[in-house]
Amino acid sequence: MQYLPNILFAILLIIGIGYFIKNVKKLTRNIKLGRDIDVNDNKSQRWKNMSMIALGQSKMVRRPVAGFLHVVVYVGFIIINIEVLEIIIDGLFGKHRIFSFLGSLYGTLIGAFEVLALLVFASIILFWIRRNIIKLKRFWKSEMTSWPKNDANYILYFEMVLMTLFIVMNATDIHFQEMNSGNVISQFITPWFSGLSSNTLHFIERGAWWLHIIGILVFLNYLYFSKHLHILLAFPNTYYGKLQPKGQLDNLEAVTKEVKMMMDPNIDPFATPEEEESEAPAKFGASDVQDLNWVQLLNAYTCTECGRCTSECPANQTGKKLSPRKIMMDTRDRLEEVGKNIDTNKGEFKDDGKQLLDNYITREELWACTSCNACVEACPVSIDPLSIILEMRRYLVMEQSAAPVELNNMMTNIENNGAPWPYNQMDRLNWKNE
Repeated sequence: MQYLPNILFAILLIIGIGYFIKNVKKLTRNIKLGRDIDVNDNKSQRWKNMSMIALGQSKMVRRPVAGFLHVVVYVGFIIINIEVLEIIIDGLFGKHRIFSFLGSLYGTLIGAFEVLALLVFASIILFWIRRNIIKLKRFWKSEMTSWPKNDANYILYFEMVLMTLFIVMNATDIHFQEMNSGNVISQFITPWFSGLSSNTLHFIERGAWWLHIIGILVFLNYLYFSKHLHILLAFPNTYYGKLQPKGQLDNLEAVTKEVKMMMDPNIDPFATPEEEESEAPAKFGASDVQDLNWVQLLNAYTCTECGRCTSECPANQTGKKLSPRKIMMDTRDRLEEVGKNIDTNKGEFKDDGKQLLDNYITREELWACTSCNACVEACPVSIDPLSIILEMRRYLVMEQSAAPVELNNMMTNIENNGAPWPYNQMDRLNWKNE
């Protein structure tokens, strides 16, 4: 019976970490459903972007209030959970505060953790007020249905509980309080439990300890189902983010090759080109998630649903249906649906009669986009909603010839007149004389 708590702890740890690994494998599988793309260029710049944007939160602090609060929560939550290492060692080997041999250094560390826990708790309350009392407009857009709204609040409540358990655990730990070092915040909580017996205090401390580690494992596994998956994916997402200028559009390799052949004077224009099946795309553009590249699918899973992209979108500001955040949420939801289809059918995707285009993202949304890149610039974790919009537009134009009438007229004019306007080529420069 002496080792029963250690055995139970080990089983709990194995189940929690095992389920997390299972979800990571599923996540990786889903992302790899996308087309392959070479993003191994300019590694030094990519490492710099990751350190500045993901680790340094450089784009997050462009909005000072939310940025500062997020940095407090981010730094505090990460640093405080360094203590998880001590909890794991204590739980597996039946020890109690195994790092306390560090003496004053240990007290300084725990004291810093307690201050951070208080700051995190205060920041979370402010986040909750901004979201539920002030009701910032970007948190209440049409795509923020019951689950996205509830998910955000669940995370806030989760973090409040974890911070509270951490402080209560310290406040009721008689051995820790007797050290008189590190109890910077918990010393003010300890009087709340005055009059209780040592056994009762020990019971509360152990209860808080167990609930704290269980809460962390539950939180870890909840990430897969939550917008807070960006805690893990922000790092690879910023590393693989687009390095080209934001206004630079990608050309289809097959089309580029064909144009080069047309312009090459050494090639017989009447010769039948050799077909290279491996180089030919399955189709132009994208109508479903499998047509997108894996970085775009990684983008979808990384989306924080913060709404900065949508709040900056000029189309959305003028009342259009387009919301870049919804584009990313729809892509992720469809990808999850495809993943579940594969799981149900033992590793094989069976046509379900649905696709990302029309079933999730409407054509009206796609054509409302101005291609201004405001959403890309605003995203704090380097997500590129525009690239998905352009791929789906490309499919509509090149595969279905389903461009809006105005765009078809423009392309016809360019083909016939060399300009977007319906003027004779000889007259197209007359505007300079006016």
